Amino acid sequence: MPIRIGKAGKATAFNELGRRRNEEGDQDGALEAYAQASAIHPGWSVPWYNTGLIHKYRGEWAASLQANARAVQCKSDNQGALWNLGIAATALGDWATARRAWQQYGIRVPDGDGPVDFFIGLTPIRVHGDEASDIVWSDRIDPARAILRNVPTPACGHRYGDLVLHDGAANGYRKRGERDVPVFDALELIAPSDYSTYEVSIDDAKEEDIGALIQRFEAAGSAAENWTTSIQVLCKACSEGRPDGQHNHAPGEPPEAFGPWHVGIAAREEADVRRILDEWHQLTPKAGLRDLRCVLQATPRS
Repeated sequence: MPIRIGKAGKATAFNELGRRRNEEGDQDGALEAYAQASAIHPGWSVPWYNTGLIHKYRGEWAASLQANARAVQCKSDNQGALWNLGIAATALGDWATARRAWQQYGIRVPDGDGPVDFFIGLTPIRVHGDEASDIVWSDRIDPARAILRNVPTPACGHRYGDLVLHDGAANGYRKRGERDVPVFDALELIAPSDYSTYEVSIDDAKEEDIGALIQRFEAAGSAAENWTTSIQVLCKACSEGRPDGQHNHAPGEPPEAFGPWHVGIAAREEADVRRILDEWHQLTPKAGLRDLRCVLQATPRS
């Protein structure tokens, strides 16, 4: 006798086909398979969630919102779909849907009509550029948005003060004091910063002199960072895991007591950068300033 496969079995088979295609990099084929699974079994949450996941990573927010909303409709406690619904709604500025998603997930975000105002704290966000990725400590202002608060390197294509949309799945951990905090991947730049990034090389100065320079920039409403000591290059396994728990990297060349130091600066105007450097140099006359340049220009505001 021929073996008959019920609707649930057919839907499962198409969902599995979609999963395999997605793993092979055929996202369009995966979406077709998930659509067939949903057509056969429209009340099953899983293929709707999988569809929304692909659209999320493509930045197709309206489609992601629609698919995740269907997944939640099918299964109200689908935590992954609720979270991705909140991300998609945030990307679209649909604050009512974002609030409902976060609240249904179990986060006590405040009621209101505008953007979700729910400061979470300092969080490491991985931002991606054409040349490199940086992990940047950021102010997480709601479950899916963060403002970058380190001075990123220009290779990652981001600036101090950028507002980014980020994922909710941990992709690595970093220490904050004694506590492990999750690293989230940025998904999209929401609002570009009006700070440009500058770089200057300084020699014949102590590390505490560089610290005093950084404080001057911060007091003036700008930001600066000693890239010589703050940047750590990691392999993929450590970046996406726990850097202190994977394996030992070959130690970099330690800086000499008097440099040279490479300092990254975030400022709105180059004139302000030069003024602060000149004021500091008058107090540290032996220091040598070299090669000040803008390495990433701010995006003009329309």
